[in-house]
Amino acid sequence: MKFSHVAGTVLISAATAIASIYVYSKYFQPKSMGLYQNGSDTVPANYVDYRPGSAGSNALTPPTDFTQAARIGTPGVVHIKTKINPRQLGNNLQKRRSLLEEFFGEQFEDNSRQYYSPPQMASGSGVLISDDGYIVTNNHVVDDADEISVTLSNNKTFTAKVVGTDPSTDLAVIKISATGLPYLLYGNSDDVQVGHWVLAVGYPLNLETTVTAGIVSAKSRSIGINRRNSRNAIESFIQTDAPVNQGNSGGALINTAGELIGINSAIASPTGAYAGYSYAIPVNLVKKVVNDIMKFGNVQRAYLGIEYKDPNTMTDQELKENGMTRDMAGIKVLGVAQGGAAAAAGLKVGDIVTKINGVSTASIPELMEQLSRYKPGDKVTVNYQRADKELMANALLKNLDGNTDIVKLSVIDHLGADVAPLTRDAATKLGIDGGLVVTNIGSGLIKKQTNMKPEFVILKAGSTAIKSTDDLKRALDGKKSVRLEGFYIRDRYSNIYYYDLDLSGGTSF
Repeated sequence: MKFSHVAGTVLISAATAIASIYVYSKYFQPKSMGLYQNGSDTVPANYVDYRPGSAGSNALTPPTDFTQAARIGTPGVVHIKTKINPRQLGNNLQKRRSLLEEFFGEQFEDNSRQYYSPPQMASGSGVLISDDGYIVTNNHVVDDADEISVTLSNNKTFTAKVVGTDPSTDLAVIKISATGLPYLLYGNSDDVQVGHWVLAVGYPLNLETTVTAGIVSAKSRSIGINRRNSRNAIESFIQTDAPVNQGNSGGALINTAGELIGINSAIASPTGAYAGYSYAIPVNLVKKVVNDIMKFGNVQRAYLGIEYKDPNTMTDQELKENGMTRDMAGIKVLGVAQGGAAAAAGLKVGDIVTKINGVSTASIPELMEQLSRYKPGDKVTVNYQRADKELMANALLKNLDGNTDIVKLSVIDHLGADVAPLTRDAATKLGIDGGLVVTNIGSGLIKKQTNMKPEFVILKAGSTAIKSTDDLKRALDGKKSVRLEGFYIRDRYSNIYYYDLDLSGGTSF
């Protein structure tokens, strides 16, 4: 064979190979990391040169060398430092007088010394979710902070402002004024399985960026920690054995592809330091909360409209009376709210809810997580059992008011307290016409400005008698300051207390 023929064959083969590589890379090669928060095919700088063919999210076998995931995760996690200024604890925040003073009109000037709480400093972690400075963290990291600073992995520091918070899930969104920042891409927490390797990235114990590794040891865990700030706490944690300590709160839980799959929030420990298990909020729930805060200013929470109880909190007698077992796979309906989504869909007392939109809800945390991903007006399918029959219904989810309207920030959100009108029987026993009882105090003005405790009954706001939340809203709307007057149930109306609130930040809802 002549040399020219051989050379021609080689050239044709080379050209064909080059053309094949070009066509494959342009049209068929999978892209890096799905779900781009900026709505484009670009990825943050920290993901550059990380390709799925070797260690990415589309690889058939996830890597057990965590260097790539750690390299991706560390630039997207920030150090958050907060400061709470001294707070006055003197008599302008709490005053009391006996019934004798009230009945006989005697006035005693209180000239006692004013006391202040010392300033408080704290730190935690946060996760950049966009290149223009939006950060997701825990609500308890920034709760009541007067000053928030954010330090990036390159040691640049910025002042941050709170965009919105959600005590029910212990999440918050804050913002710094910067652009071109590295950020973490959302993964899919539904794909996370027990036994998967995960990495926790944060700033524990005031150390610099720290990465720890472990495996997912359980899913859909509820440990009751969010009830400290919200009566309507939502918990469905990813449980891992990746070491997490104080300061890790608000940091990232990532998979071995470097994708964000959770926000580290809590540890199970008898000492307050890491002792084996840590807990992260699943990213699919995080996305819903973050999107609502950025779009509406608060979280749009949807309800199915059923009453249920956790079998693990019931006695054997209660289980027997309700026809339940501790290991039942599903949520037994113990009550149906009139006008709610479940009632309209045909669910009845005694039904057992097993799935929402095809996703198993064998436990209460699983049901809470699924419903928390939707907003009022969304339609879902509900699978349930009735008399050993498998049934399915379509439900239009509603808000607490029983409609599908967008819920705006209310007076309850502004004050940061859960309140409920006294029942007629309770008011009669206390010898009053009515009032609004504070059942829980979370984040907000009441916690920030007073030392009010739960079981305080609000009788007046200024000169307005308070018997309902609407009364309280009208009394506060547009005011720059107000004095709440009432008593504690434990005192049985023997002492009247006053709490002064500064509302100059605005109270129009």
